[in-house]
Amino acid sequence: MIDPNAEVQKDRRPAIVICAYDSDHSGWDPIEDLSGQPWSPQGARTVAVPSADPETLASTLSAHMAGASCRALLLVGRTRRSDAFRIQMRAENRALTGGQRADVNGPAMARATVPVAEIVRALNDAGLAADASSDAEEDTGSYLLYRVLSGLPYGPDAPAIGLLRIPDQAGEDAVQRGVKVAATAIARHLSPLARS
Repeated sequence: MIDPNAEVQKDRRPAIVICAYDSDHSGWDPIEDLSGQPWSPQGARTVAVPSADPETLASTLSAHMAGASCRALLLVGRTRRSDAFRIQMRAENRALTGGQRADVNGPAMARATVPVAEIVRALNDAGLAADASSDAEEDTGSYLLYRVLSGLPYGPDAPAIGLLRIPDQAGEDAVQRGVKVAATAIARHLSPLARS
């Protein structure tokens, strides 16, 4: 007989953390229907992390990335430098308050590990103008990208971590589509979780 109190089987899909770090300006809503379930791309599940102060958020995101089931992080923010969606390919070691370093012992910069070309191609194919840039904007998004990337342990299987910047004039529908397209492109590169 099946025990009705037995633990439900664990979801074995790899997790993609999606964090709109500036909730006032993001336009991203992970739960878009009345089901109460967050949207997820095929083959993966999403974990929404709400915005918070940058230090708390950096710690929370790093803790998620330390978990075995979390295989990707997509930061979502705005850009004032482009009229297109933009994948930021690197982040510099800078404190939020100005020109000093965020980590005195850390590398000068950290590179995003998401499949940049595939995300840009997918966004363009979806009718959303997109490009990639090495220019880091001096804001919370760049700070978080650097902190999470530089805090990863060394190893051959690095999680996919990136920052999707949305143009200021993009409406909520475009934001929703852009985040979904980017997360779906990331999910295609994630390997299934081990059974044990």
